[in-house]
Amino acid sequence: MSMVFPENFQHILRVLNTNLAGEQNIRYAMTSIKGVGRRYADICLKKAEVNQKKRAGELTDEEVTRVINIMQNPLQYKIPKWFLNRQKDIKNGTYSQILANDMTTKMREDFERMKKMRLHRGIRHYWGVRVRGQHTKTTGRGGKTVGVAKK
Repeated sequence: MSMVFPENFQHILRVLNTNLAGEQNIRYAMTSIKGVGRRYADICLKKAEVNQKKRAGELTDEEVTRVINIMQNPLQYKIPKWFLNRQKDIKNGTYSQILANDMTTKMREDFERMKKMRLHRGIRHYWGVRVRGQHTKTTGRGGKTVGVAKK
């Protein structure tokens, strides 16, 4: 079965320096933006009063700007603090949602700060090994030989 596209359909939608597939459902297309998951996409669409069943390419320019505005300023639209991905920022203590390019920048800054302080997490990131307490004896060897050598 083929899709019938309306006249103003956009096959690729550019939002926050990310290409969204126009054929995908908007709530799932938004998850390709770094820092946006399914639940955050849902709540942003509900606050913007956009139909969640629409395809990403069917959105009007006004709807796109509303959704972007809500995604960038969630506290102004009464999205709770516990929902955000950057709670109590280490430098200024603010609550915010970090999106797209800011996400990679903030993560890099955090890892550098951890390395500088010689935190266990920072050192593990620097070494490139598992950080969160996983067993590393047999898993995650990353291309090294596997198993035991025979005599």
